[in-house]
Amino acid sequence: MPAVAGCVRLQVAHDIPSVRLMQFPSPLIRGRLIQRYKRFLADVELDSGETVTATCPNTGSMKGLTAPGSTVWLSTSDSPTRKYRHTWELIAQDIGGRPTLVGINTGLPNRIMTEAIEAGKIAPLEGYASLKREQKYGRNSRIDILLDDEGKGACYVEIKCVHLMRKPGLAEFPDSVTERGAKHLGELADMVREGKRAVMVFLIQRSDAKSISLARDIDPAYGAAFDAAVAAGVEAIGVRCRMSETEITVDRLVKVLG
Repeated sequence: MPAVAGCVRLQVAHDIPSVRLMQFPSPLIRGRLIQRYKRFLADVELDSGETVTATCPNTGSMKGLTAPGSTVWLSTSDSPTRKYRHTWELIAQDIGGRPTLVGINTGLPNRIMTEAIEAGKIAPLEGYASLKREQKYGRNSRIDILLDDEGKGACYVEIKCVHLMRKPGLAEFPDSVTERGAKHLGELADMVREGKRAVMVFLIQRSDAKSISLARDIDPAYGAAFDAAVAAGVEAIGVRCRMSETEITVDRLVKVLG
């Protein structure tokens, strides 16, 4: 299948003007990953020598990102209601001989995209008068971002967190079977049929991606749903992030490959 981007403006990747966006509220703490287990937990040996259990905010397989001994970074919280004080945020992964910071927190992409859109850094999504998050739509679902404007009409934006990479420069989604993701694509297609605009955003939390493709070998059904959605008029946008120990910011639009 040829490269798709939904709107012609994204056929050529380009840099995004720099702006400080999602900043971690406190300095991250470095350590070595001992193990990820029970899906939502990870044991980490900090540089100080202390071993802690951290929350792992990622429901996917995290394929390629759970090797024991990997360097990771954790955020901390002093909230008295939290069972685990630390949250796993970043990991260093070596693809092609060059270590790269990778963001694993799937709770951040909506905030990152909201800040980027409001700052006017995502050209295909500029010019809307209002932005709302987590609005009900479709078949008992919530859209990540709903843009609206009297002149442009409504634009439904679904965001997926991407961190899988098996070949240098090529990000992939998904990293595990996602029936929910396929359902969302169908609902975006339904919005297009109703005369609305619908956009699928793949937010890549790693700065070494030059393009993004579907991991059809991992989830063929998602690939088929994506093809049907694009055929219906759903747009696909790849947004790459620049990662650091202090902040995450968008820096480039990249091609979305089928």
